[in-house]
Amino acid sequence: MSDTKIIIAAHKPYSFPTDAAYLPVQVGAKGKDKFLTCSDDTGDNISEKNPRYCELTALYFAWKNLAADAVGLVHYRRYFKGGFKFTVNGRTVGVLSTEECDEILRETDVILPKKRKYYIETLYSHYAHTMYVEPLDITGEIIKEKHGEYYTEFLRLKKRSSAHMFNMAIMKKSVLDGYCGWLFSILSELEKRVDASKYDEFHARFFGRISELLLDVYINTQHISYKEIKVVSTEKTNRIKKVGDFLLAKFTHKKYDKSF
Repeated sequence: MSDTKIIIAAHKPYSFPTDAAYLPVQVGAKGKDKFLTCSDDTGDNISEKNPRYCELTALYFAWKNLAADAVGLVHYRRYFKGGFKFTVNGRTVGVLSTEECDEILRETDVILPKKRKYYIETLYSHYAHTMYVEPLDITGEIIKEKHGEYYTEFLRLKKRSSAHMFNMAIMKKSVLDGYCGWLFSILSELEKRVDASKYDEFHARFFGRISELLLDVYINTQHISYKEIKVVSTEKTNRIKKVGDFLLAKFTHKKYDKSF
């Protein structure tokens, strides 16, 4: 790719890789003090939806406003692993470089994270145990009504136990245009059918979480080629607590109350 832009969704000041492909974008920036030169409240945008859409406001901004051959989305603390080194929190982290990204996209259409595996649950049952499942069920109804060719793949959420998560991807622009047009039309309809205000602040973010599950629904239905790359984090994860909260959700029906 002659021109690749990888958006880094950030809601607070942080250290970012300086490789030319990366563009840090302040999300949920509308009406707030700016700590980055680029923010999701410029151009055609949905910045005000960030409390519910999460990093998708950065994806929307990139889709509508960036002229690039390929566009990606990563997070301020989560990247695709690669050979470009930068230091954050006293740790040296290696992330995908422009050259590595271009080389991969010469052979395939999309770069995705390695699949996350839920060994004792399906994607659907995991969501139902940890979140309120009504919005996901209504999403299925919307797909069946308005995008029927994707419904069979949506139903496979009740059988599949692994998925490309995190709303991370780097796509050729033509693929991104198709995916975003499809995704945001579904989420816009979901807003009309589900009152997010009846959930607390954490669970009202279901638009961002459901989109994680919809990525593979689109990729698989469209038979889009992709390459998986390992994800690297700039921060340590408390895996013991994460597993404990998952087991509580599964066996006691205690919903998650914060992100990991």
